[in-house]
Amino acid sequence: MSKLTDLPKRILIGRALRSDRLGETLLPKRIALPVFASDPLSSVAYAPGEVLLVLSIAGVSAYHFSPWIAAAVVVLMFTVVASYRQNVRAYPSGGGDYEVANTNLGPKAGLTVASALLVDYVLTVAVSISAGVENLGSAIPFVVEHKTFSATAIIVLLTLMNLRGVKESGKLFAIPTYVFVGGVFLMLAWGAFKGLVLGDTLQAPTADYEIKPEHPGLAGFALVFLLLRAFSSGCAALTGVEAISNGVPAFRKPKSRNAANTLALMGALAVTMFCGIIALAMASDVKMAEYPAKDLYRDGAPVGPDYVQHPVISQVAAAVFGDGTFFFVLLAAATALVLFLAANTAYNGFPLLGSILAQDRYLPRQLHTRGDRLAFSNGIVLLAGAAVLLVWIYGADSTRLIQLYIVGVFVSFTLSQTGMVRHWNRLLAAERNKAKRRHMIRSRAINAFGAFFTGLVLVVVLVTKFTHGAWVALLGMVIFFGTMTAIRRHYDRVAEEISAPEEPADDTVRPSRVHSIVLVSKVHRPTLRAVSYARLMRSDRLEALSVNVDPDETRALQAEWERRGINVPLKILDSPYREITRPVIEYVRSLRRESPRDAVSVIIPEYVVGHWYEHLLHNQSALRLKGRLLFTPGVMVTSVPYQLESSEAAKRRARKRQDWSAPGAVRRGPVDRRTKEPSGKG
Repeated sequence: MSKLTDLPKRILIGRALRSDRLGETLLPKRIALPVFASDPLSSVAYAPGEVLLVLSIAGVSAYHFSPWIAAAVVVLMFTVVASYRQNVRAYPSGGGDYEVANTNLGPKAGLTVASALLVDYVLTVAVSISAGVENLGSAIPFVVEHKTFSATAIIVLLTLMNLRGVKESGKLFAIPTYVFVGGVFLMLAWGAFKGLVLGDTLQAPTADYEIKPEHPGLAGFALVFLLLRAFSSGCAALTGVEAISNGVPAFRKPKSRNAANTLALMGALAVTMFCGIIALAMASDVKMAEYPAKDLYRDGAPVGPDYVQHPVISQVAAAVFGDGTFFFVLLAAATALVLFLAANTAYNGFPLLGSILAQDRYLPRQLHTRGDRLAFSNGIVLLAGAAVLLVWIYGADSTRLIQLYIVGVFVSFTLSQTGMVRHWNRLLAAERNKAKRRHMIRSRAINAFGAFFTGLVLVVVLVTKFTHGAWVALLGMVIFFGTMTAIRRHYDRVAEEISAPEEPADDTVRPSRVHSIVLVSKVHRPTLRAVSYARLMRSDRLEALSVNVDPDETRALQAEWERRGINVPLKILDSPYREITRPVIEYVRSLRRESPRDAVSVIIPEYVVGHWYEHLLHNQSALRLKGRLLFTPGVMVTSVPYQLESSEAAKRRARKRQDWSAPGAVRRGPVDRRTKEPSGKG
């Protein structure tokens, strides 16, 4: 990489780190909480609003069901947290749901879980960023007026922060996450004090508004379906819970215990904030409509398309602190920030899962390697690209995007907990210690209840959200599943093809003879160097080969060849259509047909240049020839470089860049401790 591109890279993401410094990037619990739990913690900023939006279809009268829906979400949250505490203890290697399902239910189940998680991670980034833009838009109109651009810019910024490394990004994300959690608890405490102790009436900005129900007087099955749909929307509060089980290797020792404790703390905080916001929203008479322009009324008239519907948490904060007050602005800013940073859960989960899948040959191997900052850079960039595409397609509209949400995470929940039940059954069959068996039976009961409950919720989500966009998530899962299956088949086929045989084969039997060919166009220094190199190879037969494209130039070449007395036969191939590549390929193939056991070595002189634009002016024919010759069995291609003067400039730039760590020098795996630092001494 040239200095022109290397310097900005070092400024943006920092200097490369050695592989033996990987331990320094491990996270204490106080940093792991905002890194891995920012998604479920921040979802309380939009999950209560999604519940009220769905209930508003039946009018304000349906709002009284919201506490019951919140209670169901709380039971589900505790069930999932308790289940995943068993996961992180049993499978601390970081495979999470994928490893559990793959080990206990088979490769297809594991691949289904992986597909669901990859889709859900992409949606996590898109939904979190879009929701954050909407929250920030209540204070900065420009942001909400240019939602797609703003969301894309924030994704790019988050990508750069994560490319700097997990621990470094975690420190940056910890402060706004803790400010948000503290701000929400302060709002809940002050709101309860004002309402219960001081007796003040809390009034949201939309308290005096009216909702025109799309389907008034729902009853029977229609009402049950609406409540189930509201519950499935409220389940957005559970997204990201699985990220901790996927990220166990990033915790400090004891890894499993620290991950389990972080899970419990995350669950307690998320449940308290979710229920508190729902309660204050009911107390302050918040009004939300799925289509506010036509369904939300003020003074007897629709609010119209210019009305901006602020999230529930913003309306509750206005009711508790007062609109525009210091604490209102602080909480609004912290909410927007933590929603942006909630995407960091996916930035840690997606690349790590991608690396594990690449190791299992389901994804390209480039996703398995760590980048300069010991982060899985290729996975981070891939996640960012997919999220930007989704934001652009859906216009950064969180309400539309959230309909795609939830499906993937409950697929992984259900299969993972089912796999854990089989895991405990297998261990119980061999365990004779009564105390350990009691512990395993209790764990199996927790996972069995988790599998049943999350499976039931998965059915609810699929039924209630399929026509509202869940089918897109399912389609994405199918595409991921098919792609990863095809990649695995390709890697398996290649591995079988190149595996070393027990019996001698054509690749291991020494060729009878070697026929070397030097390609020449003119008699110049690169040609003479290539001919000299070819003579050292002690080939059985050596000849120079040129293609007759211009008769005058060909005659000049032959004359110069004879004048210099070069002791190598020069063969001229006619090319009536002025092609170079095809005549050479046909000649080489004819040699192979005549003597199938002979090896043909094609030697190509090449220029070494120092500027990118010089590559466009040289070596094009050589590149085309090499590309075609690579597909010809029994043919070896050798490049003989000749350094032009401009290559000296490239060498000088390379020497100066030795002060920087070489791009890609740090890769996954152990490093020889005798190796020097790549910066300045490598």
